[in-house]
Amino acid sequence: MGKAAIITPLYISVAWTLMTSYQLFTETTVTTVTIYINMYLPTIGAWLASKLDMIVFIHSFAWIFLLSSVIPALILGKERGVLVQFGVCLTLAFLAFVVQDAVTTGLGNGALDQILGIEPLFQNPLLAAAYLMLPYLLMLGFDIRGKRKKQRWLNVERVESETDDFPEDTFIVENDSEEEEKTQEEENGYPK
Repeated sequence: MGKAAIITPLYISVAWTLMTSYQLFTETTVTTVTIYINMYLPTIGAWLASKLDMIVFIHSFAWIFLLSSVIPALILGKERGVLVQFGVCLTLAFLAFVVQDAVTTGLGNGALDQILGIEPLFQNPLLAAAYLMLPYLLMLGFDIRGKRKKQRWLNVERVESETDDFPEDTFIVENDSEEEEKTQEEENGYPK
């Protein structure tokens, strides 16, 4: 319980930061990458520029999907109910919305200027591309880690003192049901 009390605020802080940052920086990063692609591949760049809103939505969705899947799993563990996970996700989304609104209306006393002060970093095409790839790389990493854990769990070596549930002289015979039926019919004397 003590570990969870210390780690939970950290997870919520990271989740809030990422949820707020994706709302503020995704459009900048998508625009930067689109302009960069347009310099070398004008046809593809023009097509991407015409679909900018859809691309921003997809990358924003990737962030929110990642955060709404991973953060509640870290906070609540694997034995969480759907309603509890919904409550945590709703709380995180609400906090991100409220804080962003408070920051943009001036209640943050210059906090928006501090946050947006790092926006020029995302006008670098390499940093912008890295920011856009980050949620996908994290999802891939979590999948690989989960598969490795599952594989390790399935390949756990047995201790010598462990035994099988079945004795070694037990045989499982398949496709003998017809012979058993015939034997039972013969034993009981049923006519065919």
